[in-house]
Formats: sequence, C-alpha cells, structure tokens
Amino acid sequence: MANHKSSEKRILVTAKKNAVNTSRRSAVKTATKKALVAIESGDKAAATAAVRSAESRIMKSAGKIMPKQRAARKISRLAKKAAKIA
Repeated sequence: MANHKSSEKRILVTAKKNAVNTSRRSAVKTATKKALVAIESGDKAAATAAVRSAESRIMKSAGKIMPKQRAARKISRLAKKAAKIA
C-alpha cells in the first residue's frame, strides 16, 4: 500500500486512466469489427458508413492509445477493403 499522499493519488489517477484507455481500445476494436462485417456483407452504403465511423474512432485514439502511424495504417486498410466493394 502507498505510504505517501501523492502515491495514493497516483494510484487513483492511474486506475482511472487505465479504465478510460481500456474503454477506448475496446470501442476502436468494436468499430473496426463492425466495419469489417459491413464490408463482408457487400452493402456499399452500410460499409461506407461503418468505415467512416471506425475511422473517426481510430483517429480520436491516435496518439493516445496507439501510435499515429498504426492508426493511419488501420484506416488505410479499412478504406482499401471498402473500396473493393462493387
């Protein structure tokens, strides 16, 4: 257990940040999976909307829970898959 007031505070702050980051990471994964399912279904309108939503989620998390380059790569791959729908 923490021996100092500042140590106790850091434990609380770290726990809060951990919860927020876990939630954000989960939201990104969920949005990405929804986009991939929409792409697999072949419905261009639904896929476009899902990819746009996933892109927004990923960009909001860029620099916070994942590196910016990884976010850009994920968005690029989703967009490329969505563009293949005829």
